[in-house]
Amino acid sequence: MSKKLGIIGGMGPLATAYLFKKIVLLTDANSDQEHLHILIDNNTSIPDRTSYIRGLGEDPSKYLIESAKRLENMGAEFLIMPCNTAHYFYEDIVKEINVPFLNMIEESVKFVIARNENISKVGLLATDGTCSTGIYDKYFQNYGVEVIKPSKAMQFHVMDLIYAIKKGNKEITLEGFYKTVEEIREQGVEVLVLGCTELSSAYGIFKMKGSYIDPLEIIAIRAINFSGKRSLKSL
Repeated sequence: MSKKLGIIGGMGPLATAYLFKKIVLLTDANSDQEHLHILIDNNTSIPDRTSYIRGLGEDPSKYLIESAKRLENMGAEFLIMPCNTAHYFYEDIVKEINVPFLNMIEESVKFVIARNENISKVGLLATDGTCSTGIYDKYFQNYGVEVIKPSKAMQFHVMDLIYAIKKGNKEITLEGFYKTVEEIREQGVEVLVLGCTELSSAYGIFKMKGSYIDPLEIIAIRAINFSGKRSLKSL
């Protein structure tokens, strides 16, 4: 018997849907019965994580914990969460539950290190909240890797794209985003992480040019393997 997966979702709904789709497409299965049993709490009432971190909104930790507990009570045997910024509250959630909670940030950093020998710098494209809290820095520092982030002027373009996706805006220009990528690459960065699940969604929707590390795909593969099923891709 495979383990039941619980997804703390709603941050945002599209990213949650993309994660679910990735898990299904990446599972080595020949029938319905060979796929994962997945419980999703698409909790759209969770307050904006970046707003709180910037001192402008309600603390989302209570809602995140409630969602995690709800999934555990429904029978989830392990959890994942498709929101990079929300991992700022990871330890607060873990203390309140009794099932494993796979950390998307940690798994993504391990993937980068395993695939890029002697790497010294990595580029991060993420929300203001993720950038300011140093969520990725914390794990990359363990390997002596410096995290390069956009300048304040260019970070505006990243946030603009992220919130355009949240608004469901399909008429999006990627010019500013690509300029931001260019700015980071000019600092000697070869590996770029899509550190926001809206960017992971945008990558698929707009067929963005360039090569990126996608934490949403990494946690999907990790969840498949942790459940006891087989994934079509390896980490």
